[in-house]
Amino acid sequence: MRVIADLQIHSKYSGATSSRMVLEELSYFARLKGLDLLGTGDAFHPRWFKELRRGLEEVGEAGIYKLRGSATAPFFITQTEVATVHEHDERVRRIHHVILFENLETAEQAADAVSRFGDLSSDGRPILDISPAGLVEALLEVSRDIIIFPAHAWTPWWSIFGAISGVDRVEECYEDKTDKIFAIETGLSSDPSMNWRVSSLDRYVLISSSDSHSPYPYRLGREAIVFELKEVSYHEILDALTRKDKERILMTLEVPPSYGKYHWSGHRRCGVGPIPPDKAREIGYRCPACRRRLTKGVEDRVEELADRPYGERPIGAIGFRYVIPLQELIAASIGLDLSTETVLNSRRIWQQYVKLVNFFGNEFIVLLDAPLERIAELSGSRLATLIADMRRGAIKIRPGFDGVYGRIIMDGTDTRRSGGANRLEDFI
Repeated sequence: MRVIADLQIHSKYSGATSSRMVLEELSYFARLKGLDLLGTGDAFHPRWFKELRRGLEEVGEAGIYKLRGSATAPFFITQTEVATVHEHDERVRRIHHVILFENLETAEQAADAVSRFGDLSSDGRPILDISPAGLVEALLEVSRDIIIFPAHAWTPWWSIFGAISGVDRVEECYEDKTDKIFAIETGLSSDPSMNWRVSSLDRYVLISSSDSHSPYPYRLGREAIVFELKEVSYHEILDALTRKDKERILMTLEVPPSYGKYHWSGHRRCGVGPIPPDKAREIGYRCPACRRRLTKGVEDRVEELADRPYGERPIGAIGFRYVIPLQELIAASIGLDLSTETVLNSRRIWQQYVKLVNFFGNEFIVLLDAPLERIAELSGSRLATLIADMRRGAIKIRPGFDGVYGRIIMDGTDTRRSGGANRLEDFI
């Protein structure tokens, strides 16, 4: 059974998250996207947990849930994200972790176990005053089948390898509990080929998920993992991840890393960026406008830790394919300004989106498998060309930096026409 899973999202109780992040909306848009399995998000938050209890029902005893009263996918897997703050080498380290649970009951017990380390009601993604190793120990005392892995591993802020508050090796984060970590979430600004450059990561499954704060298909499922399972159950997913089983983990779906908000260096406050790695190093990672430190890009950070050249693929590596949200491709194909998300939810975009999804079945079919000539007939040759370029990894994107998403370049034109960043050459 082919299962496309987005294993990390949030609820409406996380900061900077849409109020529409509720179960009904998530289920609706996941079906449009083509997602079969969703993380619940924020399972430690008391109010969201009550909504999960009320709105979901378990499918047999598989540890998988569906919307109460619904006969169709998507299914849900119990999931949360937490932040830890600890010191390592006399520096404060701030790291996010994704946690998967075998059922809601286990999540409730785990929440009780870690509640003394922080206020779980403060945010859907609570901050805990505990080391990562201490977190793993506390969780596995509740259940040996809980899965923990670092979230968005390369993001400058709040991540295991982040340039601002991360470490250089998994062992420096999880210490004597490193052997309990089986996966790493790569984040939007890196892809597997970038992670393959760091040989110490070869033993881990590279997971991709959306970390979505919005239910809309241009956020939900923008990255995902594709399984081939005998049945959709928590323990089969657990077994596939812990074994790094290529027969059951087929691939990840990735946005091109330049699309991510931190791929290259820059300084959003001064409008400086994106700055390519060689130029950022040349100017000492200092903003040429204000002289404050630049937010170092993920590509720069990978280069610091890499011990392999670009293009080398380790034995046993799981493959991936690039995808870009269909709404963004539609907007770019008709030349719309993508400086605000309002455009992506406009009637004009939705009409094209719904037409394609209704005809082919869901967004992933359009992006990955639909015949290009039929796409051209329905929505024009420019969109078909963009999808063809995306499928072969040739789409042109102006890299993201310092919290600014990358933007598609169509016919030499940046689709973010207003509020764009300045060129480095304007300052030096």
